[in-house]
Amino acid sequence: MSTTPRTFPDGFLFGAATAAFQIEGAAHEDGRRDSIWDAFCRVPGAVINGDDGEVATDHYHRYAGDVALMKRLGLQTYRFSTSWSRVRPDGGPVNPAGIDFYQRLVDELLDADILPWLTLYHWDLPQALQEKGGWTNRDTADRFTEYALDMHDALGDRVSVWTTLNEPWCSSFLSYTAGIHAPGHYSAGEGVAAAHRPP
Repeated sequence: MSTTPRTFPDGFLFGAATAAFQIEGAAHEDGRRDSIWDAFCRVPGAVINGDDGEVATDHYHRYAGDVALMKRLGLQTYRFSTSWSRVRPDGGPVNPAGIDFYQRLVDELLDADILPWLTLYHWDLPQALQEKGGWTNRDTADRFTEYALDMHDALGDRVSVWTTLNEPWCSSFLSYTAGIHAPGHYSAGEGVAAAHRPP
């Protein structure tokens, strides 16, 4: 084995990444409402062991300790997603408690000298919007624009790196055609429509 020291290019950042539904928990606290994954997890056989995001790793309550662990690991950046269902429950008006959580998280990261890297959509469409057609409905893209602007208004002064959608192929074809991701549909036409809709 080589023991030659390795170096990384200038500007290389060591980081970690998560998704809101997979770690936050607090699924029905402080105004958060169902996302498509909450609904999908309740479908018998859809998810191994019937696991859900009700508690997950409880990042919603443990974020300060989680950030302290990131700092101990020497992470320079943290890519996380914000929950549309927490910020604009059911795709409706802004939920101040949801915005407040992400403001606290970002402040904690900055205090730890960790660059916040925010993803606006990691597959957790509000279930109420899915019931109106989800990503196959053009109106969903307009609702997403409202949500994105709200997040930027709240965090644009502190977050400099933004990602719009995580893996849109997954949230269109795996979700609307293959049926293995929420909402679990099996329609080629819906998959194509969903792939076209996100901005």
